[in-house]
Amino acid sequence: MSKENRKSRETLQRVLQDIRPYRWMVALILLFALITVAATLYAPILIGAGVDLMIGPHNVDFAKLRILILKFLVMILLTGITQWLMSLLTNRITFQVVQDIRVRAFDHMEILPLSYIDSHQPGDVLSRITTDVEQFSDGLLMGFTQLFTGVLTIIGTLCFMLTMDVAVTLLVVCLTPLSFLVAGFIAKRTYSMFRVQSETRSEMTSLVEEMVGNERIVQAFCYEKEAKRRFGEINQRLESCGVRALFFSSITNPSTRFINGVVYAGVGVLGALKAISGTITVGDLSAFLSYANQYTKPFNEISGVVTELQNAIACAQRIYSLIDEKTIPGDAPDAIVLDQAKGAVDFEHVSFSYKPEVPLIEDLNLNVSCGQRIAIVGPTGCGKTTIINLLMRFYDICGGKLKVDGYSIDQITRASLRAQYGMVLQETWLKTGTIHENIAYGRPDATREEVIEAAKKAHAHSFIMRLPKGYDTVIAENGGNISEGQKQLLCIARVMLLSPPILILDEATSSIDTRTEIKIQKAFENLMKGKTSFIVAHRLSTIQNADQILVMKDGHVIEMGTHEELLKKKGFYSKLYESQYSC
Repeated sequence: MSKENRKSRETLQRVLQDIRPYRWMVALILLFALITVAATLYAPILIGAGVDLMIGPHNVDFAKLRILILKFLVMILLTGITQWLMSLLTNRITFQVVQDIRVRAFDHMEILPLSYIDSHQPGDVLSRITTDVEQFSDGLLMGFTQLFTGVLTIIGTLCFMLTMDVAVTLLVVCLTPLSFLVAGFIAKRTYSMFRVQSETRSEMTSLVEEMVGNERIVQAFCYEKEAKRRFGEINQRLESCGVRALFFSSITNPSTRFINGVVYAGVGVLGALKAISGTITVGDLSAFLSYANQYTKPFNEISGVVTELQNAIACAQRIYSLIDEKTIPGDAPDAIVLDQAKGAVDFEHVSFSYKPEVPLIEDLNLNVSCGQRIAIVGPTGCGKTTIINLLMRFYDICGGKLKVDGYSIDQITRASLRAQYGMVLQETWLKTGTIHENIAYGRPDATREEVIEAAKKAHAHSFIMRLPKGYDTVIAENGGNISEGQKQLLCIARVMLLSPPILILDEATSSIDTRTEIKIQKAFENLMKGKTSFIVAHRLSTIQNADQILVMKDGHVIEMGTHEELLKKKGFYSKLYESQYSC
């Protein structure tokens, strides 16, 4: 068995496992399908009997014919009701299963490590949870009912035909494998094509999301033509693989219909010869032709279902691959809850790398006492932000020990560890909601007075009061309707409200004007009193009062000391300082 076929079978087994909780509905669907098929297959017998009652002009048994018509109407009514109930239950199962899978995928995404999120395009994850789930839903919805009724119709038709004439039935059975061969040949090729189509669609979703979310940057750097080129190239590939998948899937039905036509013609010829010889009646021949048509019809439907199922399984495979991704390791069974940290942080021979083959931080040793201010400087890519990621435990260290208040951070629950930090990053993050809700994001129970006081400390109160509804002004996703500087002031106000024991400031005033920055620095001075603070900065003027300055390069701390001590060393820090202030 090929690797693709094995994966396809495993995915199908998982789909069936997800349907299992609704097996009572499946049982009802099977029952209704059985009734529908039985009623549908009984109809040709009634029609054949009716034909035999119409022997010739003025020789029709109307009394018996009326009874047959009444029975026929009952069969139609019964078929309609059972088909409606079957469709109702099929929709219910499909939407329940799809809902379960979508919830599992989203919940799983919430506990994926940042390494997965960083290494995959956001549009890819988005496409799996939305588009792929929708495609899977369509395939499952179409296939469920038709597969049941199709199989039952084939079995039932064969049983009815065998009771009427064995020879004609054997002719039908002998020609049937041709439909399977044609459908199987095409299905093998469509699965890989639908998988490529799904992956390409995901790539397009990622690009569109990236371009729409960063349209200002696109226009600022005149990237429109390149964006169009990239979109056109992906769109061309999507068209190419989509056309191929559609072509192969669309020839399934005509091919099987041709085989079915051959079967129907064979039954007609052989049945006519038997009717002429008197072996069967004209009514029996009429019923046989109806059965031949009903017998071959499910093959057309099933061939179409197989194509849809191939697409659905390809999409399901992408969803399950997301669900199967390794999650963040859970908290240790004996992990402690850190209520109110004092702020002591120790790095003991810490090593870390994003990729095993590319070392970054090696043998980092640092002891930070409670209330100390630690500034981290260095060129881009030296590991400054990585240290922040390790402190927050967004990434786990590869070696050594990282301790907070003497506890190794892997022995502290993540929630309580992160609750000890207040972060203001260069990249702001706000949610759709009011100004009040965004400032109180870390403390939803904060009063309006506390929020206003925090905004005043962050020097954000004046601009907030100039907004149409003040603190009740609704801002767009990520603060799209306010300036970058105003967004950063709101993030600073959020930390002012929390007043956590450990602060992380990563270029916290990068988007603020010089006059406001001076005021903010004074506010930070008050906020940082008695709190351990890690300050990542490119502008060295903002860190001159730090208790310790770490100078990093290539993941190593190459210099350490106060501002004055480092200037006297005439080393790397001194050169950085001179490069910023040289005339």
